[in-house]
Amino acid sequence: MALDADFILDRRRLKKSILRWRVLAGVAVVVAIVVGLARTGFFATAVGPYIAEVTVEGVIATDPVFLSALDRLEDDDNAVGVIVHIDSPGGTMVGGEELYESLRRIGQTRPIVAEMGTVAASGGYMTAIAADHILAHRGTITGSIGVIFQSMNVTGALEKIGVEPVTVKSAPLKAAPNPFEPTTDEARDVMKGLISDMFNVFVSMVAERRDMTVEQVKALADGRVYTGQQAVANGLIDAIGGRREALQWLEEEKGISADTPVIPMEIEEPESSVLVDLFKGSIGNVLSSEGLKLDGLLTVWHP
Repeated sequence: MALDADFILDRRRLKKSILRWRVLAGVAVVVAIVVGLARTGFFATAVGPYIAEVTVEGVIATDPVFLSALDRLEDDDNAVGVIVHIDSPGGTMVGGEELYESLRRIGQTRPIVAEMGTVAASGGYMTAIAADHILAHRGTITGSIGVIFQSMNVTGALEKIGVEPVTVKSAPLKAAPNPFEPTTDEARDVMKGLISDMFNVFVSMVAERRDMTVEQVKALADGRVYTGQQAVANGLIDAIGGRREALQWLEEEKGISADTPVIPMEIEEPESSVLVDLFKGSIGNVLSSEGLKLDGLLTVWHP
């Protein structure tokens, strides 16, 4: 009889263990389904009309993952408005252009309001002018309308330590300017031509979006930065304010209810291995820097 009792107890324990594993498996399946639906944007669709929040922070450079998220937002009919929060000193000319163009495509079908944080200068300001309404705090640093190309001349230092660079190239302007040789007047003129060309592009963008003449923009585009208050006075932005004022503008000017939920734009990060994550983390910080990513023509401000 004692054997039968032990057998019954073991059976009960086994049933409880199986039940626990079944519950855990069920929970895992539900979590997997929820994650899958979230990645497809199902929940944004289920919510109905919403205001998308797009955050642009740090140095701006080409970011295919972020641009893909903007493309999905462009196709999302439930996003009835967009708030772009900007806290960036700028970055590459191409990175700024890509953000501007993506936001303008979205802006063809719904209103966009930009709210500036601590800094929204140069390429950060280029991003802001894609919006229909621009807000900043009084102490926000913005402006810095301009383009820069930087190099250096280390020939003097190399000469002091007895190193003589040897360069063989197909033409005098190949790889110019070159830090290992003095910059010629011809090379300097070529670089000035590149800067001037892209500067005119930036100025034209500002003139079009801020309803100003090219001459008016050029008078403000000597590279200087402005506070939020100065930017309002000069017509570079529309008003002083933040999130509250952004929502108020969307309601009063575009008829979007203040009760409409604000949902951050979903960014689908590509899957990566532990090794890749480690490199991007502490090891990557040692072996790389933001400056190394900024090749080409820059629209960036930093004191």
